Amino acid sequence: MQFLIADDHPVVRRGLREILSDAFSGARFAEAANGDGVLHHLANSATDVLVLDINMPGRSGLDVLRDVKRTYPRLPVIVLSVQPEEQYAVRCLRAGAAAYINKDSAPEELAKATKKIIEGGRYVSPDLAERLLSRFDETADKPLHESLSDREYEVMRMIVSGVPLTEIAMRLHVSVKTVSSYRARITEKMQMKSNAELTRYALDNKLID
Repeated sequence: MQFLIADDHPVVRRGLREILSDAFSGARFAEAANGDGVLHHLANSATDVLVLDINMPGRSGLDVLRDVKRTYPRLPVIVLSVQPEEQYAVRCLRAGAAAYINKDSAPEELAKATKKIIEGGRYVSPDLAERLLSRFDETADKPLHESLSDREYEVMRMIVSGVPLTEIAMRLHVSVKTVSSYRARITEKMQMKSNAELTRYALDNKLID
C-alpha cells in the first residue's frame, strides 16, 4: 500500500509514518510539504491513500482537497486538522474527504480510520458523529458563519486572526481587491460592520483560539 503524507512539519510526517507503519506491514510512503507538492506527486506516482493536513501554508487546504477529488475522485483522503472538528469537518466531508481527524487524536484514530476507508467506508470520531447527529434535533437558526462559502469562511478566519489583506491575497493567489470583495460579502452576510465585530463573534463561537 502506498501512502502520501502531506504536512509542512517533518516531525509530524515522521510520526504519522510510524503510526501507519505499525498498522500496515510493508506499506510504502511518500511525503509532501505543501499543496503543490501533493498535486505534483499524485500526477507522477500511484497513491492508495492521501493523508492531508488541511492547515498547510500556501494554497487553501480545502482548495487542494477539491482539486484532488476533482482529478482523482476515487482516491481516499484522510484530512488532519488542528482546528476544532465542528468548524471544518462538515466542509471537508462535503468536499470529498473520506475521514476527518483532529491531530490530537491521530495516534489513536489514524490506523482505525485508514482501515475503514480502505474497506470503502468513511470515518469520523465518535464525538464528532454525536455532534453531527445532534444537528438533526436543533430547532434554532443556524449560526451566521454557516451562511459563508468555504472561501469566505477561510478569509473570515484569517481576518479575525489578524492577517493583513495583502498577506491573505498572497496566500490565496488572488488580488487584494478580490480579498476586499470577500470581506464585504462576509460582513454583509454576517450582518456586521467591522473587523472588531467579526473578531468578537469568532471568539464567542470558538472559531479561533
